[in-house]
Amino acid sequence: MARGAHPDEVRKLFRNCRLIGRRFRLAHVHFGREVIEVVTFRSSSSGLKDDRQHSDNGRIIRDNVYGTIEEDIWRRDFTVNALYYNVTDFSIWDYTTGMADIKGRTLRLIGEPETRYREDPVRMLRAARFAAKLDFHIADDSAAPIRELGDLLRDVPPARLYDETLKLFQSGHAVRSLEVLQEFDLLKYLFPHTARSLQSDKTGKTSRFIREGLQNTDRRVQAEEPVPPMFLYAILLWHPILELKERIRADEESSEIEALLDACDELVAEQLGHTSYPRRFSTPMKAMLVMQLRFENRRGGRAHRLLNHKQFRAAYDFLQLRARCGEADSEFAEWWTDVQTLPTGEQRKAFSLKPNRSKRRRSSRRSPRQSKPQAAR
Repeated sequence: MARGAHPDEVRKLFRNCRLIGRRFRLAHVHFGREVIEVVTFRSSSSGLKDDRQHSDNGRIIRDNVYGTIEEDIWRRDFTVNALYYNVTDFSIWDYTTGMADIKGRTLRLIGEPETRYREDPVRMLRAARFAAKLDFHIADDSAAPIRELGDLLRDVPPARLYDETLKLFQSGHAVRSLEVLQEFDLLKYLFPHTARSLQSDKTGKTSRFIREGLQNTDRRVQAEEPVPPMFLYAILLWHPILELKERIRADEESSEIEALLDACDELVAEQLGHTSYPRRFSTPMKAMLVMQLRFENRRGGRAHRLLNHKQFRAAYDFLQLRARCGEADSEFAEWWTDVQTLPTGEQRKAFSLKPNRSKRRRSSRRSPRQSKPQAAR
């Protein structure tokens, strides 16, 4: 909802209101589980110095200069999202020929493209996301500066790029989003290791794996099933991690699992500098990837205990993905599918465990206590 009231004025009207954002001040009004986002019309005028600040590259780092709807139009990113719906008479207000661009399936920046990208480099990622999700063509003048200005994304906080990454790859159009990012050479600013791995992928193995994984992600989104961020990151980082693991093993005397753990730690730490993500996702992701090697041992108690591991289901799904891409033996993957359905006794046999015989309980009855002989009087 967009209106002329300032955030502080909205907060005074609604006790259940919370103000968020420093760069762009917004009001979130809570009604049970519903959240109504209330934005204030912004102005393109210079305003007060404290209310609008730019970086040396022209990026807006603070923008709380408020104005009218006529001024707010020119602060919107694209013509297709500069449409205003008037709830009073159910009319659409179109100041920038946005309806014509929707009919022509064209994504067009409002204003001078280079200036708008410099104000907020994330607009380049938004252009890629909308083009992928809506199957729109980015207008030539809006597309032209993207490859040259992509480097501006290095100045964007990693936490914000993480949010944009989830929007790109959890939209149900992850495969197309990847293609558009590659087309405009933007992937390297989000996943530099992945971009390099794809660039040097002479056999097509990395590309096939990522596309298969993202297609599976799109199917899950369309079926309204959850897509954990850790699984998405695992798809994109798996091959770079494997490549680093092999380099570590060549330089050091370490086991395959130790090398994989070291590779996960090193690459995940570097990735945090590009698109930071919470440790509650990165730690289970590493456990899930290490389980790919532990799956190879199907005998003994340690293998059996994998079935009860918190990340077993995600690791098992990842194993199936590898099998579909020819990176894991299909018989091997089927074995882990079948063993989950076996009764407990048969399951223990499959892992070559001894029957789980209950130990004979010792009698709790105590022998009668012998009385001590009384001393002679």
